[in-house]
Amino acid sequence: MTEVEVVELLVSPVHRFAGRPADGPAGGPEDEPVRRVEVRRGLGLVGDRYFGRPAHRDAAVTIMAAENLPVRLDASVGLPQTRRNILLRGVDIDSLVGSTIVLDTGAGPVGFAVNRPARPCAWMDVTVGPGAQRALRGKGGVRCTPLSDGVLSVGRAAFAVVDVFPEPA
Repeated sequence: MTEVEVVELLVSPVHRFAGRPADGPAGGPEDEPVRRVEVRRGLGLVGDRYFGRPAHRDAAVTIMAAENLPVRLDASVGLPQTRRNILLRGVDIDSLVGSTIVLDTGAGPVGFAVNRPARPCAWMDVTVGPGAQRALRGKGGVRCTPLSDGVLSVGRAAFAVVDVFPEPA
């Protein structure tokens, strides 16, 4: 396994990017960034807006590489602006579409099926800054399905790409 860092975690109970970007994002709680998340197999992150939603089961969790954040547009950009759930440093997550990955922050391995790219939308130009949508093309992260229950925390983590994640007993 490779050592990576979980830089940030975000659990948002509300969908803040609805309507036209020119109108700005909807208000929401300030406690969306968290230090620890509970992951549920096939459902997502407990408390998140996409948790258990059938239409989002193959995209319930979004993971992004910290190296791809458009910091030249906004030095403080992070998950609250990009609306991704997990920010990792040390792995090119965008290159792993179609893979199965394992992330372990110390509470045991959590598996994810990396299903498809998380394409940046016009909202990025509003929440990050003009040019962010273009800057994030091909680097906006990935949409995943959790393959196991577990807990992830901010900090050091072990990361691996695996052929198959074992089914729970």
